[in-house]
Amino acid sequence: MARRAGPQIILTEGAVRVLWGERVLTIRSAPALQDVEEPADFVIDMDQILSFDPPHEGEEISVEQLQAIAQAIEAEFDRLGLVVAFE
Repeated sequence: MARRAGPQIILTEGAVRVLWGERVLTIRSAPALQDVEEPADFVIDMDQILSFDPPHEGEEISVEQLQAIAQAIEAEFDRLGLVVAFE
């Protein structure tokens, strides 16, 4: 079976794990947003996504990679009927 070239998303308790080739990125939920009509199941602080997890921590995540990661996360949450918020 061929592996997708883009990021793969795995939801865990309190975190989103992004697998992209041999690299892994763990994103922990940020505090819930206040005064929103529809509360999110998971909040992601985009400013905290800077680099991949060790041993690839020296590899900075580009704007293009960040956009692909956000799109993949949003698609996975939509597929599962969950709400994600990016701040």
